Amino acid sequence: MDRDELRERQGPLKERYRAEPTTAVVTLRAEGSLADSDVSCSVQTGRALVEAGLHPATGGTGTLACSGDMLLQALVACAGVTLRSVATNRGIAVTGTVHAEGDLDFRGTLGVDRSAPVGFRSIRLSFELESDASAEDLDALIATTERYCVVFQTLAHPPQLSVARR
Repeated sequence: MDRDELRERQGPLKERYRAEPTTAVVTLRAEGSLADSDVSCSVQTGRALVEAGLHPATGGTGTLACSGDMLLQALVACAGVTLRSVATNRGIAVTGTVHAEGDLDFRGTLGVDRSAPVGFRSIRLSFELESDASAEDLDALIATTERYCVVFQTLAHPPQLSVARR
């Protein structure tokens, strides 16, 4: 997709969202099915069924997807798509890779140490970019990606969360 095609697709959407802000609010959904006997949960991604299970550091075999890995993968995917969109809009030719890594202390999730956090202590996102663009343009590209990446911003500014049994 080139810049003109992207703008052609996004232009009417942006116009509509400015005129009717409520139409920009979309509820995304995910659903998983609990396994009958395994410690796993099958999640439909829209493209394939992913079976998530325990990380080896919590007793898993490593054959099932780890939800922590999936979170980092979602961050990489979102940042990569956002960067490509911004680069396309700015006419910047860029290729490369996006990396995410995060630190977990499994004592928290296993209840070994109540003072150990449950979840990631830190997450690092990085880009290895190849481009003829200037360093300033690439820095601005990354800053804009950070600003508009949905997953990054959700992690940086957590939304109101709730849990319920239905």
